[in-house]
Amino acid sequence: MTPRGRARWLPSALLLLQVPGCLSLSGPQTVTGIVGGSLSVECQYQEALVDNIKYWCKHPCVSPWKIVETRESERKVRRGRVSIRDRPASLTFTVTLKSLREEDAGTYGCGIYVPFSVDPTFQVEVSVIPVTMTTTSPKRSTSTSEAPTTLPVPTWSTVSGPEAPDPGQAHRPLLGSIHFLLLVFLKVPLLLGLISAVLWVNRPLRSSADRRSRSVYENQ
Repeated sequence: MTPRGRARWLPSALLLLQVPGCLSLSGPQTVTGIVGGSLSVECQYQEALVDNIKYWCKHPCVSPWKIVETRESERKVRRGRVSIRDRPASLTFTVTLKSLREEDAGTYGCGIYVPFSVDPTFQVEVSVIPVTMTTTSPKRSTSTSEAPTTLPVPTWSTVSGPEAPDPGQAHRPLLGSIHFLLLVFLKVPLLLGLISAVLWVNRPLRSSADRRSRSVYENQ
């Protein structure tokens, strides 16, 4: 190991050996979020660990369960829906979970990598509440009476049913029948009588003319 590498982990190791509990982390024990929303967890550490790698892990926080961690060159790292940001000025690092799902609920931990030692971790319980549980139905007040419901009254301009017959149309068949009766019983006999009279008048004239013509032929 190079002298520079020893200088990085030696202060942390000395603190671990000399002052018990100095590498412990502090932070919230429980955090709660809503499905579809986001939540943040802020963990605080001591100045001796300012250059160490910080990470967020799933319990029991062994290496395969690390979700996201900082790097020596990057103080802010994002992996999927989870991001971590180290703030050396305030000796804190913040983990943010976005687009929460119900399966995100569980036991997690803030951790700091310490070479040749047990990593200090702080356990955090994450709860995710469904959206349906956050909405409550408003209670209806019993002191105020509700206004009566008014039903719409149907209006009709005319009474529904078979249409009334037109008076003018009703008289047309009657007038037609009267005209037919007059034609049969009055006009036709009158016309026939006139024709008979004309024929009767013309008949004697023809007979006298025939007699005269016969006498003329006889005299010749």
